[in-house]
Amino acid sequence: MALWDGRFSGGPAEDMIRFSESLSVDLRMWREDIAGSVAHAQMLGDVGLLTAEEVKQLVDGLHQVGEEIAHGIYVPGPEHEDIHMAVEARLTALVGEVGAKLHTARSRNDQVATDVRLWLKSRLGDLRQALLELLSGLLDRVERDGDVLFPGFTHLQRGQPIWFGHHLLAYAWMVRRDADRVQNALERMDECPLGAGAMAGTPHPIDRHRTAALLGFARPVENAMDAVASRDHAIEAVSACAIAMSHFSRMSEELVLWSTEEFAFIRMGDGYATGSSIMPQKRNPDAAELVRGKAGRVFGSLQALLTMVKGLPLAYNRDLQEDRASLFDAVETTTACARILSGVWRTLTVNGERYEQALQGHFLLATELADFLVTRGVPFRESHHIAGKIVAFCEERKTDFAGITVSDLQSFHPAFDEQVHAWLDPKAAAERRRSFGGTSQHEIQRQLALLRAVS
Repeated sequence: MALWDGRFSGGPAEDMIRFSESLSVDLRMWREDIAGSVAHAQMLGDVGLLTAEEVKQLVDGLHQVGEEIAHGIYVPGPEHEDIHMAVEARLTALVGEVGAKLHTARSRNDQVATDVRLWLKSRLGDLRQALLELLSGLLDRVERDGDVLFPGFTHLQRGQPIWFGHHLLAYAWMVRRDADRVQNALERMDECPLGAGAMAGTPHPIDRHRTAALLGFARPVENAMDAVASRDHAIEAVSACAIAMSHFSRMSEELVLWSTEEFAFIRMGDGYATGSSIMPQKRNPDAAELVRGKAGRVFGSLQALLTMVKGLPLAYNRDLQEDRASLFDAVETTTACARILSGVWRTLTVNGERYEQALQGHFLLATELADFLVTRGVPFRESHHIAGKIVAFCEERKTDFAGITVSDLQSFHPAFDEQVHAWLDPKAAAERRRSFGGTSQHEIQRQLALLRAVS
């Protein structure tokens, strides 16, 4: 017998029961559902809608239901439809008629909204911690290998020499913002829907502020209809996950590239690489590839949530039942990916000598030639053009900057002199960029200190 079947002559069809149940998804919220029911019972007692004895019976019974679910003694089935009805049905079986009083001044609409927010408060806290652990792993890598010379890329073409720490810090700032976004989402959704009822509140003298306090929320949701019909808190959380996963995917792509023999810049730790079933020599960067692939899953979850709500009239509609699968998967997937990447960064090995010789005389120093002329009073647009002609000159002669003389350079502009050699040292070029946010070690250390303060 369903808990809502008073106006129906018969129960739902078997295929409808299977089609409409959400228990298989939201059973993971049983702790949150019981916590919400305990707080609701206590509040009903506080305002005089339940006696102290009834509150005790309900609270004790709810704790017993929780114990039974935790130990597999009580296994709800699809006939219970959702976690709320499963808990209430078992509670009533344990405590009798008083169990039917628990649903006073609430609806499944505000119950599920409360459960989801409670679940999010816990899991977003876990996600933020995982992001801070990833941030810490990146910063540890900056301290260990931040002074390794590395070509900075644009369009996947070598652009300018930089320190590897500068590259890593770009990702570190992204992860820091990811953690901030999660924290902002947490603060915005820290409101309790319980007691909103189906959409219009209740005629009973409840105390929603008391319920919110008992559950650890900062405050109740102001509007009862908004409390049950809105899902922007879930969308915001998954949006934060999707943005983080876009950063993880970019990071993973570079880890895959750098671990190839063509780049030969890093070696993945044994714990995060796998072999081939047919090619014995392979070291596949599976951890990074899986993270890159899982980004699509999280992006899909965000699109599913946005599509689900875009045409819904207020207030509650059964469509909203579909929010949990996308929400749970996105948050759990993003948290797992953050933890995996933290392990990857902490255990990989950087080939610090990979670019030491390769960047000597390389054309990525062309900007240095242009900037040298600027120090001699040549307008940058003119010096940029001259540097480009020097590159073309070298290409025609199948040489690089190491193979040209000062005399060769002076044929392009008389401002070149012997001091230009100091500008064609890739390490000096990286260190010369001391402007705020630049690649110099001074700036790397400044940013490192800032990020350490929050990691």
